[in-house]
Amino acid sequence: MIDSRIIAESIADAADDKKAQRITLIDVREISFLADYLVICSGQTPIQVRAIADSIEEKIQAQGVDTRRMEGRSEGNWILMDIGTVIVHVMLEKERDFYSLERLWGHGNVEQWGIPA
Repeated sequence: MIDSRIIAESIADAADDKKAQRITLIDVREISFLADYLVICSGQTPIQVRAIADSIEEKIQAQGVDTRRMEGRSEGNWILMDIGTVIVHVMLEKERDFYSLERLWGHGNVEQWGIPA
């Protein structure tokens, strides 16, 4: 089985390939039994949100990892992907700002993808 950190990084790379914005990885291993990582990113339009989710799904499938469940694809405002040890939220900016998942999960280890520490 592939390490959950490697899966999260692959997801972040796939999102970045489709110009996702504010890609955030949150290590929740110490605070949640649901997953090891959350990956949150934004798109500007429903079409871009769907393209980001498709890119993520293609990249992880190429690594032999399947999406267990995906919700919200038809609407394209907020797509939730359950990839087992990683949960992915691809959202329009307005949904992301309203629900503020980073604040909710901020007690995990939060990392902005592509921004040097």
